[in-house]
Amino acid sequence: MTVRVAIIGFGKIAQDQHLPAIEADPHFDLVAVSTRSGQPPAGLPCFAQPAELFEGMAGKIDAVAICTPPAVRHAIARDAIAAGLAVLLEKPPASTLGEVEDLERRARDAGTCLYAAWHSQHAPAVEPTARLLKGEQIAKLHISWREDVRKYHAGQEWIWEPSGFGVLDPGINALSIATRILPERLFVEDAQFFIPSNKQAPIAATLTFAGVGHSADFDWRFDDGEEWAIRIETASGRKIQLCDGGGRLLVDGEQQLAESRGEYPSMYARFAELIAARQVEVDREPLRIVADAFLVAHRQLIEPFA
Repeated sequence: MTVRVAIIGFGKIAQDQHLPAIEADPHFDLVAVSTRSGQPPAGLPCFAQPAELFEGMAGKIDAVAICTPPAVRHAIARDAIAAGLAVLLEKPPASTLGEVEDLERRARDAGTCLYAAWHSQHAPAVEPTARLLKGEQIAKLHISWREDVRKYHAGQEWIWEPSGFGVLDPGINALSIATRILPERLFVEDAQFFIPSNKQAPIAATLTFAGVGHSADFDWRFDDGEEWAIRIETASGRKIQLCDGGGRLLVDGEQQLAESRGEYPSMYARFAELIAARQVEVDREPLRIVADAFLVAHRQLIEPFA
């Protein structure tokens, strides 16, 4: 059975990642788009508001992929679940843990599918690393996630608002990988946020986790390429490094082979499985870590960012 899916929110991530993944997957047929910006594919019905989509496509869609900014995802997903639709949530799944828990409860009560998708967990090196670390004790952990905000988030003012997470929007990708591969939970002991005086969210942040030598650095002011790396030393002396956002794996300096169909194609393959089984799959851990960081963070105002 082909799943008739609509995309809600047709910005850069939907156009660059969701659209080609859906078009390449025989389990899905893209039948509509809801967007207030962005140009949907020619010939598809387009609705300015999700409510108009739900009404206009009633009985003609089976699922939605919600790719809007996180602040509005809860209300949209709530209505989609009430309409009996399967729901895929782009990361982060919502603005708060309470919203995520509410959606999970609603989906279970309705007997429909809800998938809080973390695309970075589908990077090729993630599952091989999880297998390597099974049963290991982590001696040291350092996450370094640095990029240029002007390159990846140009014009996206929502990302600087309280519900936008600032640098922890890309940073949560690293945390989603960490929660997938580590044999133990991460607990934030301290955080430092560096917030431009004209913004609400941090442009840089450092996190200290429980355990000696467990930390993370996130920075949007990096203009020398990108650094998306997780470095781990185990108690047995093994050194493991994930580079390129989970795209490459090095074990004791030796690069390992890791094959993948691609993050978003893999993500949609999992969504198809969950729809067929009418299952709910919600991993709250990455959002929980970010929420904990915001609770304990020391905030330092820095020069305005423009």
